[in-house]
Amino acid sequence: MISDLPEIITRPLVQAALSEDLGRRGDVTSQAVIPADRMAAFSIVTRVPGVVCGLELARQSFALMNENLEFTAYKNDGDVIAAGTLLARVAGNARSILAAERTALNFLTHLSGIATTTHEIQKSIAYTGVQLTCTRKTIPNLRIVQKYAVRMGGGRNHRMGLDDAILIKDNHIALSGGDIITAVKQAKSYAGHLIAVEVEVDTLEQLRQVLDEGVSLVLLDNMSIEEMRTAVSWCKGRCQTEASGNLRPDTVVAAAETGVDFLAMGYLTHSARYLDIGLDYADNQNILKK
Repeated sequence: MISDLPEIITRPLVQAALSEDLGRRGDVTSQAVIPADRMAAFSIVTRVPGVVCGLELARQSFALMNENLEFTAYKNDGDVIAAGTLLARVAGNARSILAAERTALNFLTHLSGIATTTHEIQKSIAYTGVQLTCTRKTIPNLRIVQKYAVRMGGGRNHRMGLDDAILIKDNHIALSGGDIITAVKQAKSYAGHLIAVEVEVDTLEQLRQVLDEGVSLVLLDNMSIEEMRTAVSWCKGRCQTEASGNLRPDTVVAAAETGVDFLAMGYLTHSARYLDIGLDYADNQNILKK
């Protein structure tokens, strides 16, 4: 089971999710109707095809509930899977498994949905050579794992946070005096040699000014397809280009064909569908012996 996220990062997320669901008394339904010593085995199975992501968080969900539960993964994050694929099995105390079920599946279905959406969109534009990136439009406190899911789907990450790079937007320009060149010069002076400077431009005239000043990357915000093509031709050999704004599955191909280097797509994290994954009871004592 492959994951490039250290447990020290993900464990607090899983703990918080379990605590939220367990509340003050734990799983009162299971406590009421299932004997405390009942053992059971369950299979985690996909209902639809996609790209799996979040298996390690699912494992941690069960392990934090009961360290004696046995979790066996049969796939790795990033694997492309068919409907009906067995992803993992969990066996042990039935109450513990059911108490952690929803937390485990919430991580799995959400992150697999992001990975699947990213994979599908990246595949649709692969012939262009354009790289698909996510944005900071993420669920609070889940950014690290959502951006991880984008990587598992074949996408790339934009800034993880405000401290990664300088991205000058229209509000920054307005509040720094209203002049885009002044804002760029101030940013370059502040940045040093290790912080990239990217500037958002809304018009070709703004782009012309920025290119004369020199930046690492320009963000072409809500430009038309024709404007993007022109912008790309101007930037070739001078800086990289990134398109943003109104990018959806039905508009992304046209944007990619303009020749931009990157597509910044908030859709990947804020609008990706959940992947249908279930926890199925296996009424078979042989599974418990494996």
